[in-house]
Amino acid sequence: MPSDPAAGRPDGVDQRLTDGLLATTQTLVVALVIAADLEGTGRATAGAYLFAVGFGALVLAGRRAPRPVLVLTVSGVFAYYSLDYPPIGIALPAVAALYRAADVAALRWAVGSGVVLVGVAAWARVYDGLPTTYLLSYELLTNVALVAAAIALGVSVRARRETRFSQERLRALTAAEQAREGERRLQAERVRIAQDLHDSVGHAMSVIALHGNVAAEAIGRDDETARRAVAQIAAATSAQLRELRATVKLLRSPAAGAERGTVGLSGLGRLTDNAREAGLAVDLDVDVPERCLDEAIEAAAYRIVQESLTNVLRHSRATHAAVTAGVRGDRLELVIADDGPSPCPEDAPRRGDDPRPGNGHRPDGGSCSDDEPAGGVGLAGMRERAAVLGGQVRAGRGDRGGFVVRAVLPTRLPP
Repeated sequence: MPSDPAAGRPDGVDQRLTDGLLATTQTLVVALVIAADLEGTGRATAGAYLFAVGFGALVLAGRRAPRPVLVLTVSGVFAYYSLDYPPIGIALPAVAALYRAADVAALRWAVGSGVVLVGVAAWARVYDGLPTTYLLSYELLTNVALVAAAIALGVSVRARRETRFSQERLRALTAAEQAREGERRLQAERVRIAQDLHDSVGHAMSVIALHGNVAAEAIGRDDETARRAVAQIAAATSAQLRELRATVKLLRSPAAGAERGTVGLSGLGRLTDNAREAGLAVDLDVDVPERCLDEAIEAAAYRIVQESLTNVLRHSRATHAAVTAGVRGDRLELVIADDGPSPCPEDAPRRGDDPRPGNGHRPDGGSCSDDEPAGGVGLAGMRERAAVLGGQVRAGRGDRGGFVVRAVLPTRLPP
């Protein structure tokens, strides 16, 4: 079989069936013309009918070997006339072979064979003394029409088959691309959920650890303070459990998004309240019109503020922090600044530890640049979250000391 995919089964039809029908038709048509013996030669013998069967039999091999079949068919036509059998037309016995050759991409051979047949027929008629006007008006025109029609039909069938094959391949490629896109979206969703879990669990654990230390120190000395600390631990634990349940629900049913406002700018008040309960004075200034941000942008802004406050609580000796959020044109600007002495929040002593006097240098003797401080997973996660949405996060020493996180995010995701 040809390696050309267009020569495969069109629309599920068995090739052997179509080849058999074409061969049978070719045999019957030639046999009927022989039997008609329009010129009354009386030479319609068994040999002539054997040629009709032979022309049909060659058609059966036309798909596998179109070029040899064409050569044998043309040679058979010339042999038929050399034996002086009844006229059957020079092009008629070769119609099926010409069609098949054009159908299986042997177009040049089909055209060349057609030209040879028509040319030899024209020369023979002129040699026999046939009037030129008759040759041009009937004989030549008929032969050319038959040859051209057979070749054109083969080319048309092949073109339609190739078009179907291309469409099927395009559909397969489109389906594969959609599957890959689905995998990419699933992977991005997994990364987002991992970031969310890191941010939310890290914040909750920081609050719980701080209040646990307060409760441990206050037990027996200030029971009221210990009770408040334990109450804050219970509240932080409950909130974290609710968020974990929401995440599990999202994993079980990805189509069901989280409720608007649970992780968004409206939740910043709860974050700052938790930080205040942990002993950090926090100023919150949010100047963002309602519903001017996409939900994904709001969620990212919430997580950036959450992670920044967590870093302040865990790693800084700051006593005050300020959170500002505002829209400038088509960008959301976030600033989280504290008054701690160290520009390296990931390396500074934890709140509650025995602080060492320092000037902002790292414990190992190195120092942090203004724009690229030493950082752990938190800062890297913030940068990755913003980059995915088309924004950026920068962190470093503030102009007046302390540590500042600046985030710029688009208000809308690109279509």
